[in-house]
This record gives sequence, C-alpha cells and structure tokens, in this order.
Amino acid sequence: MSKQIVKESMLIGGSWEERGKTISVYNPGTGEIIATVPAASVEDVYLAIARAKEGAKISAKLPIHERMRILHNAANWIEGNHELYAKTISQEGSKTIREARKEVNRCVETLRLSAEEARRIEGETIPFSQMQGHERRIGYVYRFPIGVVAAITPFNDPLNLVAHKIGPAIASGNAVIVKPATLTPLSAIRLAEAFEHAGLPDKILSVITGFGHEICDPLVEHKDVRLISFTGGYETGKSIIKKAGVKKVAMELGSNTPAIILNDANVELAVQSTVAGAFGVAGQNCLSVQRIYVQEQIYPMFLKKFVEQSSHLKLGNKSLETTDIGPMISTKEAERVEQWIKEATLEGAEILTGGNRIGTFIEPTVLIRVPKTSKIANEEVFGPVVMIEPIKTLSEGIESANNVQYGLQAGIFTSNLDSAFEAIGQLEVGGVIVNDCDVRIDAMPFGGVKRSGLGREGVRFAIEEMTEQKVVAIQLSNNS
Repeated sequence: MSKQIVKESMLIGGSWEERGKTISVYNPGTGEIIATVPAASVEDVYLAIARAKEGAKISAKLPIHERMRILHNAANWIEGNHELYAKTISQEGSKTIREARKEVNRCVETLRLSAEEARRIEGETIPFSQMQGHERRIGYVYRFPIGVVAAITPFNDPLNLVAHKIGPAIASGNAVIVKPATLTPLSAIRLAEAFEHAGLPDKILSVITGFGHEICDPLVEHKDVRLISFTGGYETGKSIIKKAGVKKVAMELGSNTPAIILNDANVELAVQSTVAGAFGVAGQNCLSVQRIYVQEQIYPMFLKKFVEQSSHLKLGNKSLETTDIGPMISTKEAERVEQWIKEATLEGAEILTGGNRIGTFIEPTVLIRVPKTSKIANEEVFGPVVMIEPIKTLSEGIESANNVQYGLQAGIFTSNLDSAFEAIGQLEVGGVIVNDCDVRIDAMPFGGVKRSGLGREGVRFAIEEMTEQKVVAIQLSNNS
C-alpha cells in the first residue's frame, strides 16, 4: 500500500491557500515524496505584499506586551510539540534527528529572546543645547518599524533561521513575508502554524512557497518591501542587491571557515571540536570548518587523531539515534561535492579518509596537500569535506586563514593569551572563537565581512536592521 502524501497549504496574510500547481518535497535520504506545497505565482507575491502593507499597520499598533505574549505563546506551542517539529526538520532536510532536536530548542530560544528584546527597543535623548542657538530646544530619538520585511531563508536550518527573521520582525512591529527554501518549506509552514495558535493577527505573517526563480524577483524589487533579510549564497545575495533598489538589505552569505591549532593547544579538545565543526549537518552549515591549519610539532598527532575520529562517524538513516551524519540536501549537491573532491585530487590533493559518494551521502572526507589554487580551498564547499595543512607559525596560519574572499568566523586553539589576542586582532572575520569553533548562540551578533555578508543577525541586532530612527526636536517657548 502506497504512503499517502500530505498536501500542505501556504499562508498568505492570515489565509491558508492551496494552488493547482504544486511542488513535491522529498526526504533527501530516501528520495521519497513526503508532501506537496503550493507553487506560488507572481500574483500570490503581490497579494502577500498587499496584505502585508495592511498587516504592518496592525503590527506597529500592537502594544509591546501583546507582541511579547504572542512570541512567548508561539515558543510554548513549539516546545509542547517538540518531536513533531524535530521530525519535520529531519524528514525534509539533512539533519539527523539528534541535530533536529537541537534546532527546535534553538528556535524556542530565538522566539523567547525576541519577546524579551521587544521591551528593549529604546531611544536616547539629544542635548540640542550643545550648538549655539538651540538652547531652548530639547529632543530625542526613537526607533519605529520599517514596515514590510521580506525574508528569504535557506534549507540547512529550516526552522530556526526562519525564526530569526519572524521573531525580530514581530518584536519590532513589522509585517513579514517569508520565502522558505524550495527544498525545505515544511518547517516554515509549521512555524507559521505556531504563530496562528499564538494569536498573531491576520496579515502580519505570510509564508509563500514556490520556486525562487519565479517569485523572488517581484518580492525583492517591490517598492513596498522595505527590508530584505537573506541567508544564502554569495552569488544569489549579490543578485538580490542589484535588483532591490533603494531599500535596506541584511545578508548572511557564504563562508570557508578556518581553524588554527597551535603547538600549545589541547589536542584532544581541538580534534573533538573540529571534527564536529567539519561534519555536523553533513557539512551544510555556514560555520562548517573547511580549512584547518596545524603547527608542525603537533601536526602528525593531530592528523592521526582527526582521521581516526572522522572514520568512526556513522553515515545513514537520519531517524536513528545512532546516526552521526545524514545526506546532502539533494543528489545534485552530492554530485557537486564529489566533483570538487575529484578535482582537488587531480590537482595533487590526497584523501586520507572518505571521498566517496553513495547516492545523496558523502563520506566524511579529509584532504591534505590541497593546492592553494584549488576550488575546494577557496570556495564554500558546503559538504562534509575538510582540508588539513601544517604551518610553521601563527602568522602563517593567520595569513592562510585570511587568504579567501570570505570572513564569517574562525577558530583558534591555544593556551597562550598573547597568541589568542593576536589572532583576534588580525583574523578578517565577523567572529573569532578561542579554543572552540562553529559557535553560535542566538543572542550574539552574527555575520561576516568580505563575501560573507552585510549587517548582523542575532535577535537584538536584527531588530536594529528592522527599525528606523526618528528624531524629535521640540522648541520650547521663551515665556518661562
């Protein structure tokens, strides 16, 4: 007996909508269809924007305590249905069930942080009398909602990265239209359901499902969309900026994360951290460790331990508690990573473990002697592949770490504070992690430099992007 496929709806300004044209959602580990979602049209985009314009007015007038109540209620709903959300993430994406549960926990935290930050959208006074002729003037600055936010989200964190758009938008009194990744729309739909149960007024939130090449351009180009919050690849981000026109953009783009391991590091800690950082979510993480530079004295020992731990990771069924690594998001992506590995070996790189593709699965792959000109050394592989190279000095490690066009985050392992602070000062990244790597909490500012993006995410920092400053200046009478 064939399994019944779930037919999902999309949310357009408070109304759940179906369409004749649909998109199939697959489990990338098995290839089976698990659901269909509507394929939104350009007309659907315009409808969502029209409703969002009305929703922005409703949202801006919501008292802070009401915004907080809604956000807390949504968080509570997700927490109360924790396993449903975890299974949704794992079924439609690459995460193992253990990884998916962690993402649900983070989503709950993100929404609760959003509720708390709603009470802290503050302004400041301006001492106008600092300038001659303004002695009788007082004033202040306050922040007001930007209006309609368009949020375009990726497949690798299909719940929490959507929460990082919706939560701050609602906290700051905006309306938001979410375009989730075509491959993983179900988690965003479940998140919208949580807000419906939480009592969010209609028209404030839309989740439109569809093909990006059909509906993203009219969304980002529309004059009534005042902020585009995008998480994804560099080339797509660059295209959005060209098309957006005069409006705010927040971009969390690609990476090629380095880690530097010095002779005085705790080798066991460094191996454990970098193995997890390189191969978690099958390497499909914007913070995935892709390049590791190890000082020569400990390089042989580090390499041996790293390969040993990597070779013991279990690849396979995402639903099993014992599985460490799930599939790539699609066969196309798995084939791309396989090709990058082959290209590197043809250019002189050596595979110490892994390197093989089984359907959508790529074995955890460790490369050495990768030429600096190789694509895999310079671009974001977004797969379970890491290169490990020896260095003589910290300066050499910093130079190598900086020698790419990305700069999201970097790790350094050392017991020497001077070395740590030298790296902190010289690494060209948005975050430096000492004695760890691949670290993000949902309250921290998150973003990068160079091709890694513009602006910062993290709830409070996203709220700054989603609000504008208004100056108020009051001239007092001369009667007193």
